[in-house]
Amino acid sequence: MALMPKRVKHRKSQRGRIRGNATRGNRVVFGDFGLQSYEGGWISAATIEAGRIAAQQYIRGEGKLYIRIFPHKSITSIPLETRMGKGKGEPDYWAATVRPGTILYELAGVTEEQAKICFARLAHKMPVAVRMVKRK
Repeated sequence: MALMPKRVKHRKSQRGRIRGNATRGNRVVFGDFGLQSYEGGWISAATIEAGRIAAQQYIRGEGKLYIRIFPHKSITSIPLETRMGKGKGEPDYWAATVRPGTILYELAGVTEEQAKICFARLAHKMPVAVRMVKRK
């Protein structure tokens, strides 16, 4: 089941612009290692879930995985081959808005080599450039 909010004030949101670096959620807090975004963008709920499954399959209950992002933004789309006009499309999927520097996932209870391999698997699934960071 993909992540989505229980209820929202407005079903459809405007696209907006991703400007500046992350000021919150940019430090490793829960785990020992984190996966940090290099660039801004939207990460869909399906992508977040795919990353969670890939990480869980690798760590196999050894460590603990923390997901630090949540898809609050509804992304709309109009059906293919539809003429212009007729208004804004219906909500298609939910996405998390990510700024450069945001921590996406965290790992605890694993070695640095294991974390590096696990995050390499996650990085292939992410639509933004990412890097591994350690807790300060």
